[in-house]
Amino acid sequence: MTFRHRIYLAAVAALAAAPPCAAQTAYPHEVVTLVTHSSPGGGSDVFLRDLARYLGPVMGVKLVVENVRGGSGARAMARLANAPADGRIVYAVTPTYIYTSLLSHPVNNYKDLEPLVNVFFDEEIVYTRADGPLHTLADVIAAARSRRGRWGASTPASLERQALEQLKLAAGVQAAIVSHDGGGDLMLNVLNGTLEIGVGEAQEIRGQLAAGRLRVLAVFSAERVADLPDVPTVQESGYDLVLTKFRGLAGPKGLPDEIILAWELAIQQVLADPDYRNVYEAAMLSPAFMSHADYGPFIDDFASRTEAYLRRTGVLQ
Repeated sequence: MTFRHRIYLAAVAALAAAPPCAAQTAYPHEVVTLVTHSSPGGGSDVFLRDLARYLGPVMGVKLVVENVRGGSGARAMARLANAPADGRIVYAVTPTYIYTSLLSHPVNNYKDLEPLVNVFFDEEIVYTRADGPLHTLADVIAAARSRRGRWGASTPASLERQALEQLKLAAGVQAAIVSHDGGGDLMLNVLNGTLEIGVGEAQEIRGQLAAGRLRVLAVFSAERVADLPDVPTVQESGYDLVLTKFRGLAGPKGLPDEIILAWELAIQQVLADPDYRNVYEAAMLSPAFMSHADYGPFIDDFASRTEAYLRRTGVLQ
């Protein structure tokens, strides 16, 4: 059983045992800001806007999404690190905030924030235009052997960027990897033919995928995705690469226990909501609830392993 499967099963058990929201005391604020470093239409932006629609009524608050772009999450981290730790502001975190902290050395980094809860694991997929010449990952690599590839990812410090860097290294090919403010911008450049492929999440491209304008070539997960049974994994395509993005929430350092508990209870309840389940399953998100007590060590371990990898490959000196 993989670590990811253990987390998934633990999340299912947590949902079954989740206490009713009625047991919660009223949240102390009427409005809460949900910050993302993503541009509109990017994975974190879509995640927060979908979550806000269902979580707001559970918590009895108005949840407002704020896009704080710039520095691959550096500006967003600064926004949180310098805000009061009173539960009025929360940040949608992904591996990007770890990569940015390690690679860019911003004034405020992931250690200045309080890991709150994890919500999902999100599969990374490789996609291209449906009317283009690429039908498999092997086609992508073959094309890059004949001429330098034109590949796309979101921010420079994103997991998607690292996925493509690792794929390029494993395949021994040359490719220009173009960064974007978010997955929505990336998708447009794949659709208009500027880029041959992009790496992102299903929720970013689900509309165009359903419309038949995009084709998924491979997934970076350990096993095939249930909603894409005919799409092979990158491993099946010949490259030993498995990458899964975590999606969670963090706040300013020093959040009060009652704020932490409120979010833990509310997230467990909203994940069990059948209407919200339809939304996140359509986006191919796997519930992976982790409490505050578990999430901090998870983040620290992820950061430690990421730093070791970056040093081993010479990215960090």
